[in-house]
Amino acid sequence: MSFNIRGAVIANVSGNTEGELQATITDAIQNGQEKMLPGLGVLFEIIWNNSNEQDRQEMLHALKSGLQ
Repeated sequence: MSFNIRGAVIANVSGNTEGELQATITDAIQNGQEKMLPGLGVLFEIIWNNSNEQDRQEMLHALKSGLQ
């Protein structure tokens, strides 16, 4: 049995306001449950795919800084 995580995450947040999206992300991070990580990954994929090169470089810089 296969489960389409991307489709499920997108269906769950489609039509949400920016505030609702922020609450979803914040809750997933604060909750700290491993099962939330795939959903955050899907959201990051959407952000990455809809970002220009400068925004991507800023995200990479923030990620690298956070890992140090």
